[in-house]
Amino acid sequence: MLEKGVTSSVDQGHLIPRSFREDLRTAVRGEGVYLYDEEGNAFMDGCCGALLSNIGHGVREIADAMYGQLCTMEFAHPSRWNTHASVEAAGEVVSLTQEGLDYVWFVSGGSEAVESAMKMVRQYFVERDGKGSGKTELIARWNSYHGGTLGTMALAGNVAKRRIFAPILREMPKIQTHYCYRCPFNLTYPSCDVACARALEGEILRIGPESVAAFFAEPVSGATVSALTPPGEYWPIVREICTKYDVLLVADEVMTGMGRTGKPFCTQHWNVTPDIVCAAKALSGGYAPVGAMIVRREIAEIVRDGSGAFCHGHTYNGNPVTAAAVTATIRYMKKHDVFENALAMGKRFEERIPALNDIPIVGDVRGMGMMRGVEIVADKETKSPFPAGAKAAALVTDECMKRGLVIYPSTGQIGGVAGDQFLFAPPLTVSEAEMDTMTDRLEEALEAASKRLRGQGK
Repeated sequence: MLEKGVTSSVDQGHLIPRSFREDLRTAVRGEGVYLYDEEGNAFMDGCCGALLSNIGHGVREIADAMYGQLCTMEFAHPSRWNTHASVEAAGEVVSLTQEGLDYVWFVSGGSEAVESAMKMVRQYFVERDGKGSGKTELIARWNSYHGGTLGTMALAGNVAKRRIFAPILREMPKIQTHYCYRCPFNLTYPSCDVACARALEGEILRIGPESVAAFFAEPVSGATVSALTPPGEYWPIVREICTKYDVLLVADEVMTGMGRTGKPFCTQHWNVTPDIVCAAKALSGGYAPVGAMIVRREIAEIVRDGSGAFCHGHTYNGNPVTAAAVTATIRYMKKHDVFENALAMGKRFEERIPALNDIPIVGDVRGMGMMRGVEIVADKETKSPFPAGAKAAALVTDECMKRGLVIYPSTGQIGGVAGDQFLFAPPLTVSEAEMDTMTDRLEEALEAASKRLRGQGK
């Protein structure tokens, strides 16, 4: 265990940090599943940053591929040049997707990928139906996160992140999500008939199908409700509803994609093919900022055969150095059976869930593959959360850090104002021994946090 209270910080100088109030350790090196601070302390990366370092840290093959591309050509503006690197990367991405998802648009992050999808949805209907197309409404869900831009924040339903910016957002319609632990319909699965999925049809009819263009959703919710996993029928039902009403289905796989849940893309678990998939984060293994919109053939070809150009663009679309990182990452994952390992290690974690559930403050353990969430409660019977002043998620995080484990905490999943939780999502390359060590540390940290929160220790 690391010495209590030991931190290392760096003078931020002119940098605006994520928080001016947090005294964070300084990371100086990464290797495998470990990150090291400037004092030489090793931390097991139990959340891959924000679920992006899927192949671990310090993989030489990725660095070499990027260096080779840098030395060859670092940039060529996408409005004037094609590059072999971006074409090659698109081919590798498509090799992992469901049949029919054949076109890729590269950007620099998840927010840009989702914004690109929002624009592609609108342009598709304009190109297909004419400029008078009334299909303008995009439906999403409460307790969702789709990005940090104004467009993606308006689309999504993360109340805490939206609150300050609400006056400058164009509000978009939302339905409740599949929060079985705290069902917003006060129903119980499976007698509920998956009301959360069927609510989409009600919202489409309320607005009018002629006005609804798309439904955006995360296959497994990310940080807003840590690793919230839908019933098996959920995605097939929403796919059927979208098809019925000529509504595009957009899967935000920014966190779930690239093997995180045990398959290349999460919707493959339910044999569902979205019309558009948004990917990012782990697409380059965390070695370069990247995002991608992956589009069904018919959608892209409507634009290709119509106006001939997607009315959108960024300077770093298809950047060749980033593209080299994407290609190298996907080939590394294939070569080293990373998807298969993710599935196996996810099953190994499931063997430990009963022990975690016995800890007094653990209300719910959920997720798929190597994307797991833990909800922290003050009372298991009533599911009541700790008061905000207890800072339960921060306290659990502190106990994990003392034991050399990094997790991804968040709050506000209950009505956007209450509740504590965290994501546990190690690199997909983790060994059995490393996985066991991480889970041991997690269990110990939760036990210690439970005692502190219940007034039994410090």
